[in-house]
Amino acid sequence: MRCAVLGDPVAHSLSPTLHRAAYAELGLDWSYEAVRVPAGGLADFLGGLDDTWRGLSLTMPLKREVVALADDVSARVALVGAANTLVLGPDGRHADNTDLPGAVAAVRERYDGPVRAGAVLGGGATAASTGLALCDLGASRVTLHVRSAERGEDAAAAVRRHPSAPEVVLAPLDEPPTADVVVSTVPADAQTPALVAGCAGVPVVFEVVYDPWPTPLAASVTTAGSADRVLVSGLDLLVHQAALQVELFTGARASVAGMRAAGEAALRRAARR
Repeated sequence: MRCAVLGDPVAHSLSPTLHRAAYAELGLDWSYEAVRVPAGGLADFLGGLDDTWRGLSLTMPLKREVVALADDVSARVALVGAANTLVLGPDGRHADNTDLPGAVAAVRERYDGPVRAGAVLGGGATAASTGLALCDLGASRVTLHVRSAERGEDAAAAVRRHPSAPEVVLAPLDEPPTADVVVSTVPADAQTPALVAGCAGVPVVFEVVYDPWPTPLAASVTTAGSADRVLVSGLDLLVHQAALQVELFTGARASVAGMRAAGEAALRRAARR
């Protein structure tokens, strides 16, 4: 069977490494590639697939585009308004979102304390899913820090749909967050010294970026004097959401530890180049 991750850009993606490791451990002779598909090109790509294809992972900028092209969507997709997973089968295209439960699992692997208030830096599809994950973790207030309120409205609307009816606030990106957990979905080059300093009082930092690593925000958590802070990495999120994708594609449970080891080895090789 064939699977792939689609997006633009996508050449840097670790998803092929993680999925291939999982398929090998499960004894499956499946393929998984990274395929560049730009915005607006997903419908044509899907139209060219045959029945050897089983599953697709979606990344930027396709997470919202894919929803209208699915035959049915999960409750998580309806909640987030975006999908990162498309399962292909004789009964059609089923869209799901493993970013949401993957983010919950990633945080709980590193931190077992209370989450009363959460903050998210950024306002895209990943901000929506991680904002909802903060609600699943117990947050009754979620603040989305964005460059402009208009850019954060879709994500804010998604978080407001959470069954717990959280308070959702839009704030400037450069406003220091007040939260138990701050999630950064912004690129490393947007993490200015002022933004990093503004997050210094937040005990748990969840950095969804894994390349380049460490980002300025991640590095600030691991410096001397920050021993009481918790860092959840982009690799943590990628591994947990990918393990859930593998289960959706294959029906078998993947080893999170094995996938993480493969991802860490790939990042070490990349760093030596």
